[in-house]
Amino acid sequence: MVIVGAGYTGLWTAYYLAKADPALRIVVLEAETAGFGASGRNGGWCSALFPVSSRRLAALPGSTREAAIELHRAMQASVNEVGLVSAAEGIDCDYHKGGTVVLARTRAQLARARAEVDAAADWGPGDLHFLGPDEVASKVRATKVLGATFTPHCAAIHPGKLVRGLAAVVERLGVTIHERTPVTRIVRGRAVTPYGLVRADFVVRATEGFTPGLDGLSRAVAPVYSLMVATEPLSDEVWDRIGLVDRPTFSDHRHLIIYGQRTADGRLAFGGRGAPYHFRSRIKPGFDDVPRVFKGLQKALRELFDISPEFTHAWGGPLGVPRDWCASAGLERGVAWAGGYVGDGVSTTNLAGRTLRDLILERDTALTRLPWVGHRSRTWEPEPLRWLGINAGLRAMTLADLEERVTRRNSLIARLMAPLLGG
Repeated sequence: MVIVGAGYTGLWTAYYLAKADPALRIVVLEAETAGFGASGRNGGWCSALFPVSSRRLAALPGSTREAAIELHRAMQASVNEVGLVSAAEGIDCDYHKGGTVVLARTRAQLARARAEVDAAADWGPGDLHFLGPDEVASKVRATKVLGATFTPHCAAIHPGKLVRGLAAVVERLGVTIHERTPVTRIVRGRAVTPYGLVRADFVVRATEGFTPGLDGLSRAVAPVYSLMVATEPLSDEVWDRIGLVDRPTFSDHRHLIIYGQRTADGRLAFGGRGAPYHFRSRIKPGFDDVPRVFKGLQKALRELFDISPEFTHAWGGPLGVPRDWCASAGLERGVAWAGGYVGDGVSTTNLAGRTLRDLILERDTALTRLPWVGHRSRTWEPEPLRWLGINAGLRAMTLADLEERVTRRNSLIARLMAPLLGG
């Protein structure tokens, strides 16, 4: 096996293949270092979130309502699986399963929160609950809270510790990781590098936001940037005011996504969208640094908790967005793939690794029958339409939040932009 990409997808796939058949010869090729991409830079939500709804999953060709619900259950199991493997393999990644609280802080957000709970009751095992303001305060104390949704199916982790620990584990299992080895093209039985060809019975593409750099895949996913900031370690007095004792991850129901967690060393790590998409899906280190967005995140966090901490870190990176927002995994003529997680990849990659294992080893299992398996998203529009559309969508979400603060009603802008944004 040759696996292209030493992030979560590639490393989980290598892990489960090596455990299933220690005789396999498995090589992982990585353009930078293991965990260089989104796997080492994300917000640390190991959640049961999938980037599209169960309703949309049920509408995929060949899918059913029951299959969509099974995928939801498989995502819940993946949250636990990451914790179990981390403990069994000695990966100290600060795993703590405290759930997720998503706050409603305007009337429009409150309406969306109640609608999400109702939809979850219709399309799943009823794991999403509505919390009143007093119930919210028992988990987190934020400003302007009208209510919240809560699910227990999320763990906070340190993403860098998880990916580097997983890389060390797969090497102990006999997998070879070649860092600083970029792949330019993937075809059946071959991965093309500047140093020569790597031949194998199966090639696994695990490149997520960096996929457009491969020959023939420039429009497969759009690399959209997400940025983060982190505070200094906060005092006990500040934590007494904020709460988050059980380390639930947190967000609110605004349109432009934000996400945060209380880290194991007592910081607030907080991120969100808002950085621009770059023409022709370009990725450069300089794109990680967007001072306007960093300042906006700092302001949002201060306002959310009414605190004034010092910020010591800021970083960012690209994630992979398919045209229909639907992640997928599959195997076709010796080439396997998984990706398009739209930022929900920490646990989805684990599900992908187990699914690709079963597909490659020709096992007919419940995992290989899930509705995301074999799904093919249509390609993104050519430039400049792609650049115009994605950046218009990002701008629209910002305007939609502003519209709701002013009108105190659900945003018309958001409803009009939903088809473009995968809604």
